[in-house]
Amino acid sequence: MIRLIATDLDGTLLNEQSVVSARTRAALDAARAAGIRTVPVTARQPIGLRMIAAGAGFDDWALCGNGAYGVHLTTGEHLFAEEIPPAVQQQLAVALGAVIPDLVYASVRDAGESFVAQHGYAALASLSDHKRDPATMGGVPLESVLDEPSLKLVIRHPSVPIPEIFAALQSLGLTGFEATLSGAPFVEVMAEGVTKATGVAQLCTHLGIDRSEVLAFGDALNDLELLRWAGRGVAMANAESAVQDAADEHAPSNIDDGVAVVIERMLAD
Repeated sequence: MIRLIATDLDGTLLNEQSVVSARTRAALDAARAAGIRTVPVTARQPIGLRMIAAGAGFDDWALCGNGAYGVHLTTGEHLFAEEIPPAVQQQLAVALGAVIPDLVYASVRDAGESFVAQHGYAALASLSDHKRDPATMGGVPLESVLDEPSLKLVIRHPSVPIPEIFAALQSLGLTGFEATLSGAPFVEVMAEGVTKATGVAQLCTHLGIDRSEVLAFGDALNDLELLRWAGRGVAMANAESAVQDAADEHAPSNIDDGVAVVIERMLAD
């Protein structure tokens, strides 16, 4: 029996207009009416989640920053928060900067409400990247980005492709953090051990739900651990090949209401 649906947003639940379709909203509502909790599990911060929560009917718990912290969308209660220590961030930046010069960084803090960007970061960003107007990001020296703990540290470059930055970071052999890709134009770094799977696991412990009772949906590299962990992991047709390999089953793409298709079939059984 499924008691909790954990779903990624971009490339999974949301269509090509980055909204929840009427069919998907109806499927989510039907799941909730059947007593199943529906939880967004996203790389986004609350500022970007609020934009779509009403359309999806999300008013319960949400896991943001790739599972780094849990927040209740109605009460504002914080369930947990896992932060990267400043010393780890500083070591990472020095080592990675020696391999790829001119990287720029930004730090997500304060339950996702604060965004501290290095000088030059805003010039590379667009509104869709962080659901924040780049004109509001300002800019500080790199030392000020790295000298406080982060829920998520993001890394980008004016010209070096994101997969190349990610590969270089992985090749450093450093520990103390987790890095992933969500399809966004930057590398995402969280505290050591943090993934969407660990975030959902903490929420399930809080709610008294077993992993076998979790249905999870995803499409990107940052969803891989969650689909492996959940009792039933579903990859979208548009998912990365590694994510499809990790899943128990596959759904139509996000533009074909794949999440709705699976939920409808589950409720009909």
